[in-house]
Amino acid sequence: MGITQDLARYCSALEFRQLPDVVVDRAKYLFLDFIGVTCRGSGVESSKKMYRFVKEVGKGRSVLIGTKERAPFLYAALANGTAGHAIEMDDVNNESSLHPGVVVFSSALAMSEILESTGRDFIESAVTGYEVMVRLGKAIRPAQSYARGFHPTATCGTFGSCVVASKLLGLDTKTMISAMGIAGSQAAGSMEFLAQGAWTKRFHAGWAAHSGMIAALLAQKGFKGPTSIIEGRDGFLHAYSEGADANRVLEGIHSGYEILRTSVKPYACCRYMQPPLDAILKIVREHHLKPDQVKRVKVGLLSAGVPLIAEPLEKKYSPQSVVDAQFSMPFAAAIAILFRKAGFREFQLSRIKSDDVKAMMQKVECVVHPELDRTFPKQWCATAEIDTGDGRRYTAKIEYPKGDPENPLSWEELIEKFHNLSGQFMSRKRRMEIIEQIRHLEKIRNMKRWASILLRDR
Repeated sequence: MGITQDLARYCSALEFRQLPDVVVDRAKYLFLDFIGVTCRGSGVESSKKMYRFVKEVGKGRSVLIGTKERAPFLYAALANGTAGHAIEMDDVNNESSLHPGVVVFSSALAMSEILESTGRDFIESAVTGYEVMVRLGKAIRPAQSYARGFHPTATCGTFGSCVVASKLLGLDTKTMISAMGIAGSQAAGSMEFLAQGAWTKRFHAGWAAHSGMIAALLAQKGFKGPTSIIEGRDGFLHAYSEGADANRVLEGIHSGYEILRTSVKPYACCRYMQPPLDAILKIVREHHLKPDQVKRVKVGLLSAGVPLIAEPLEKKYSPQSVVDAQFSMPFAAAIAILFRKAGFREFQLSRIKSDDVKAMMQKVECVVHPELDRTFPKQWCATAEIDTGDGRRYTAKIEYPKGDPENPLSWEELIEKFHNLSGQFMSRKRRMEIIEQIRHLEKIRNMKRWASILLRDR
């Protein structure tokens, strides 16, 4: 047996009744986070363009979160995934450097609606989807996949969505293997979005959800895919990475759950920028530094993140779009010092055009500290050093950024994030109902009937 077949066998056998309470609770926690970020993402321009497209595809019954619209289920997954990835606040697994929730939950919601699945089925499929996405992400070694120009959320996400859909469809192991084989021929996602601050990164998550579902549905109809798509000579690991480690796919597969190792984002930007932001905010808050006191800022970065958030220099110091800003460490450092926060409202065009922000960015220097890389990717460390005009110097080092499993947002903090993101779209009564019902998600008998609660009501 090969890696593809062994992974499919594990996924096929995984059942809700096996899941520890902590895993079930984590699935609910991350689902609520997904709903909040998708709700807020529904209001941005790229999402509105996507909704126009799916509306023209035809009428459907699946919800578009945070809107009053519905779409055919395959296109609802596409639209929700795109919206959920738009504001850069969706969850992330550090070791695999990808965003599992936005793909997994977009697929699970759309499939469970059309199939009228139970909440237990939904949770079971989501946990399995996380397992596949994260394991493949670790195996391709993110920095090596980036070097080849691929976005791991997009490429690994197609497999994750495929397994989610396969579980909900009740496919047997043999058919799931074919589905994964088909998914491998749809895995796509170019990092070239960084060149012009394009919207395609947002599209990657939606497309992964959409195409993975297609793979499972084709396999259900008897369409054949290769049985060695992961490990084969021309398979996924070889094609999508400069130096994959095939052993990581199945390593420790019966000893824990990857969903427990997934982080939540408190800031609306690339995850590589969040540890440095924690360090900067720690300094300015603890020492009550005012922006006009700051003379110089030196930020210590992981080398894996530099090509995304600190290069090329001229682009990172002059962002032209929200996407540019979401991947600019100098911009993020500047707004953290000026506004003492880095949420959705700070990553806006008005801030990008601000003279105060531009001036502060010029005080920021990004450097690579090799010692930070020693514990990467298990730890995403960062440092910050701020010099003041009167000769003082303050330093901070972050080992586990806020939102990591080792430094998590509590349920209460996550709920606050959910309210902040969804309040514009849903009444407080609706939001409280969503929170209460997600806390008891395994008791829902029909996800199709339940999903209407995710539509906009204000």
